[in-house]
Amino acid sequence: MQSAYEQMMEHVRETGALGHVAQRLGWDQETVMPRGSASQRGDEMAAMETVLHARRGDARLGEWLSEAEADAAVQADPVARANLRHIRRDFDRANKVPQRLAAEIARVTSVSQGVWAEARAKDDFAAFAPTLKEVLALKREEGAALADGGDVYDALLQDYEPGATAEQLTQMFGALRPRLKALIDAVRGAEAPPKVSGTFDEGAQMRLARHVAKTFGYDMSRGRVDKAVHPFSSGSGNDVRITTRTAADDPFNCLYSTIHEVGHASYEQAISQDYLFTPLGQGVSMGVHESQSRIYENQIGRSRAMTGWLFGQMREAFGGFGIDDAETFYRTVNRVHDGYIRTEADELQYNLHVLLRYDLERALIERELEVDTLEEGWNARFEADFGFAVERPSNGVLQDVHWSVGLFGYFPTYSLGNVYAGCLHEALRRDVPDLDARLAVGEVEAATDWLRDNLQRHGGLRPPRETIMHATGTEPDEGPLMRYLETKFSDLYGLSI
Repeated sequence: MQSAYEQMMEHVRETGALGHVAQRLGWDQETVMPRGSASQRGDEMAAMETVLHARRGDARLGEWLSEAEADAAVQADPVARANLRHIRRDFDRANKVPQRLAAEIARVTSVSQGVWAEARAKDDFAAFAPTLKEVLALKREEGAALADGGDVYDALLQDYEPGATAEQLTQMFGALRPRLKALIDAVRGAEAPPKVSGTFDEGAQMRLARHVAKTFGYDMSRGRVDKAVHPFSSGSGNDVRITTRTAADDPFNCLYSTIHEVGHASYEQAISQDYLFTPLGQGVSMGVHESQSRIYENQIGRSRAMTGWLFGQMREAFGGFGIDDAETFYRTVNRVHDGYIRTEADELQYNLHVLLRYDLERALIERELEVDTLEEGWNARFEADFGFAVERPSNGVLQDVHWSVGLFGYFPTYSLGNVYAGCLHEALRRDVPDLDARLAVGEVEAATDWLRDNLQRHGGLRPPRETIMHATGTEPDEGPLMRYLETKFSDLYGLSI
């Protein structure tokens, strides 16, 4: 006879496998699906979500959970306890959201994604607004069901960063914001490094991107690199795919989007195979996930040592490209520049883009802002933060896919991931004192092995903050990130801070 815990895990693994199938439908939609298939794909996604929702809220899970939670042998096993924590949370949440609502959210957000893409291409927010209103109404309804009388935004946030609250995040971001603004203002008053110019063959960009992905440890036998409008990583375990994008006049967009997504993908590929299809077999939160993509992209990928190696790879790929030495290349890669697009923002200004979205989406969920005034609110906040006006919706309120697919509560995890990355980088430097010497010759393993051993392989074993504390030995806060940024950009721009 199987124990209650064993029966439960068999059910959960089957649900996990079906969830992977649903993810693959999403990957296909973003990369190769014909445009005319959007409506049908919406119905397919709704059908998959109906099955998944029913399995997550299956009454048998409640019985198995009760028995397993009372089983001393299960409670003595840290892996089993962690599985119970995740399954209980998902079961309780699934039973708070009606199956009808879950299926409708899946259907509407699948179709909405195509509406958003077309509106973005035409710079027409009015064409997207009715669909966004529909998505927002559904997410407010879902949040209210999950909150059960509590804070609606906090309830939605749990899907991306379990245990976090808007109060905690607002306090952290409130401490981050003034120091960021002061540093940005100081940089704007200094002489800027040069910027890259010219035309860079997009096929050569993709070849270099795949080479760099492998250098950073991405296992191409269990993954692939494709192109998409909005780069992303999809999957876990033995099928983890990434996308990037190319622009003929900006090779860094492709290069660093790839490194960023490799950080996400490497996390998923490194998780213990023992956890495959279980709640522990994926990244524990989007904040922790983002810490991996950001430390790969920035603290490692944009370091003086690593860019010295990347400079040589760029010369091999493109020949002479107007930058004559590794130090100038380092300064160019880290150039602070004005821009509208979050995913193209420099390392210093990126968090201001995120905090704008965080404040706006909280206001939307809390009914302090409505879709009809969203574009106006976005543009006013952007000009106040960055000092120049948004001239078209694709550079403003239409630039991100997240709200079209219902990801309310997702945006703050980007800045939280930067905070976590700052903590991890400080600990990495402490534990690997010769890191720069290794990176300078393209040996990234010292960094990626440290991250794999201390964080990635454990998957969802510990709650998010405990995951960072286990890896670093300290409670996470914004201090390490700001010390890193202030040191780096004071050196780059000759500042006295």
